Formats: sequence, structure tokens, C-alpha cells
Amino acid sequence: MTESFEAKLETVLIRQLADCRKLLSAERLSGGASQETYRLTIAGADGVERLLALRRAPGGGASADGGGHEESRISYNPGLAAEALLMQSARAVGVPEPEVYYILAGDDGLGEGFIMSWLEGEALGARIVRSPELAAIRPKLAYECGQILARIHAIDLQATSLDQWLKTMTPADYVHTTWDRYKAFRTPQPMIDYAGRWLLDHLPQGVETALVHNDFRNGNLMISPDGVVAVLDWEVAHIGDPMRDLGWICTNSWRFGSELPVGGFGTYEDLFAGYEAVSGQTVDPDHVKFWEVFGSFWWAIGCLGMAEHYRNGPDATVERPAIGRRSSECQVDCVNLLIPGDVEPVQATGESSQEMPRIGELLASVRDFLHGDVMAETRGRTNFMARVAGNSLDIVLRDHALGPEQRRREHQRLEALFVTKGGLDELRWRLVEGLRNAEIALDHPGLAKHLRQTVVNQIAIDQPKYSGFKTAVQ
Repeated sequence: MTESFEAKLETVLIRQLADCRKLLSAERLSGGASQETYRLTIAGADGVERLLALRRAPGGGASADGGGHEESRISYNPGLAAEALLMQSARAVGVPEPEVYYILAGDDGLGEGFIMSWLEGEALGARIVRSPELAAIRPKLAYECGQILARIHAIDLQATSLDQWLKTMTPADYVHTTWDRYKAFRTPQPMIDYAGRWLLDHLPQGVETALVHNDFRNGNLMISPDGVVAVLDWEVAHIGDPMRDLGWICTNSWRFGSELPVGGFGTYEDLFAGYEAVSGQTVDPDHVKFWEVFGSFWWAIGCLGMAEHYRNGPDATVERPAIGRRSSECQVDCVNLLIPGDVEPVQATGESSQEMPRIGELLASVRDFLHGDVMAETRGRTNFMARVAGNSLDIVLRDHALGPEQRRREHQRLEALFVTKGGLDELRWRLVEGLRNAEIALDHPGLAKHLRQTVVNQIAIDQPKYSGFKTAVQ
């Protein structure tokens, strides 16, 4: 009879940990698209129960390149053995990390992974921004994050052998790789192409490469009332421009509705001061802004990837197209960073009062059913998906009311921009190709206004509660 997962794991724990007498439970935790995480309860040699954590590849396999993480689809995944080494190397220089006790071997029969200490803390970004229990520590977190990043960036790549595990990516490599992924979707999103052009025109010069965590943000930090407990999710680390990490934690998507730019809990000044205190290097705000723009550019394309996965992937859940519509959130963040200005809001066009029932009433009735009856009678993932489905119908309702006028105005502006007639999709593609081929200058008359009006009025349809929309119209 095949030995069970728990039996194999218990054998490994007893052999590798001197104070482990028995495995009491192995509970798989929710979340984690690309790796599995388990909370392990063991009985120590003294009879006292202890908690550990196991992180391993899905199904006990190997964490190959191009895994489930969105980032790995446009770069690579160095693997769980490298992730364990990264955590050990970071812990050795004072970065808060769990202790890695053992890296699984092939003959353990458990796949690729590692066993580490269990840490307690809050890792949900929205709770970190709003939780009353963390109110006292929040003003100190940006400075602490700056200190932690300086320690990460100072890790000796040769002494730790990390240079043998990790890929090197220049800023130009990263922009081109990300932009090429979007181009493969065959959808004309002119603001993404504008941002891509801007990034290539403003590439950082004279970059001194270092270890880059590459996903250092609110949501990948474990926080307690005492500060940062652990830096999580090292699976897409690489060697590159260290300012990528500072720009990513400042990207608006990870502020969770807060006006504070660093993770929704702190200021640029505190982040930079913490970094400078440890590194001894002065932070250039414009250099960080490049990576903040890149962060929104990257996630705008990542969201479209979810819609593409819905169309062509094996997991066509209701959540994926909903995330796809969030691309406009990141695009409006690019607008706010690169081409702020006035906006003329589109007004809703009314339905015929003679229709009975009206289209809007049909949609609203289904939305209310999902948000009411279905959510009241369900739990867990089904409950969550009912909420997502109802929110998607809200987008349809807003598009029904605002979309026709929004697209009429967009079409009108494009015809004026090119001084020619043509269909909406045809003119969108003409603009996109002109930006990609550098045939249209970023300061072309009327271009900035067109993009600003189009993107801001699109986010009014997709997610009017998003903080970037409020910034754009205030």
C-alpha cells in the first residue's frame, strides 16, 4: 500500500528535527496559487505541541519555470530550493524571516519544498491598513520597510551562491518582456502602450545591480503590533535594479484605498529615510517613480492576463474576467502619474421608460439575488464567487448606462486626433501601432487629453470606488 503524505512527512520530521516525536496534524491553508502551504502541529520530545510550516510545490511535484504566479509567466520561477536559500540568506543579515529547518530531498517522497518555523501575524493588506490593533505601529512601518529593503539589497550574491540560482534582468529587459506579453493578447489598450513608451524613454542609467525581492509589498508582509514579523513570497526574486522594490511597495494597487503612498501606511520620506539609514545611499525619487509607473504598467497587463486565461485557460472561473476589468485601475494610476489634468465625466444615458422590464432592471434583479439570497445561503469560496459575480453585473449595469456615450466620445476624439474617419477599433489600433512604432510622439497634440478622458471615464464604469479614480477627478 502506498505510504500516505502524512506518514512520509512524519518520517522526515522525526529524522530531521531532534525535538519532534510525532506529527499531530498537517492542515493545508487556503491561498497561494503557485505553491502549497501547510500548518503542521507536532508533539515535541517534551510532549509540548509546536507549530511548523511546510511550503511545497503543488501536488508534491517540482516548482518549474512558468508556475502559477502571474509574475513567473513573464519572467521565471527559480524554485523552492532557491526560495529557501533566499530566506536563509535574508535572515542571516537581519531581515525578519522564519527559520528554515530542512529543505526536502528527492528521496523524501514529498516533492520540492521546505519546512520552517511558524510565525503569527497579519498578512492581509487591507487589514494592515485599517486594523485598530495595528494603529500604533502603522506610522513606523514605512521606515522599517526601507531598512529591511536596504538589508536585502546588501546581501552578497556570490558568498551566498544566489548568483548561481537567480536570473539577471535589466530595466529594459523587464519593460520589453512585460510589454511583449501584453502585445500577444491582441487587444488595443493605448494607455498601456503610452506607458510602455514612457518607460523606455526614461530607463534608469548606471544601475548597480543587487538582489531584488521583486514582490515586496503590503500583502506580502506579515505584521504584528511590534512591526514586520516576516517578508513573504520570495518566489520571483531576481538580480536587477534594487529600486524596483521601493517602487513596487509604493504602487497604488497595494495601498488598499489609503492615500498614504507606501503600502497604504506610510510616506515616501519615511521609506527613503529608512533605506538611507541602513544603506548609506541617497534615494532618487525620480528613479523610484520609474518603478512605480512600471508597477501599474505591469499589473495592468497582469489583469488582462486573467481575462486571457478565462478565454483560453483550463480554469474559467467567474473571478478571472472580473480581475481582467481591473486593468483600467492600473491604467488610471498611470494617467495620474504621467498625464494628470482635467476630466469631463460622461453622463448616463437613460433607458426607454416604455420597456417593461428594462434591461437595467433585469441585471439589477440578478445582482441583488447574488448579493442577497445566494450569499446568505453559502459560505467559503461559493460565497466569495457570488459576490464577485454580483460585482461583475454592477460593471455591466454601469457600462449599459455610461458605455455608449463614453465610446461615442472616444471615437470622436480619435477621428479628431487623426483627422480622418474610421471605425472605433480601427482607430484604436492605429493609435496603438503608432505608439509602439514611435510614429506618434508622446507629446502629440491632443494625445494626453484623449488618453486621460478615455481611461478616467472607463474606470468610472469598471470601478468608480477605486482610489485612482477619485484622484483623477478631484
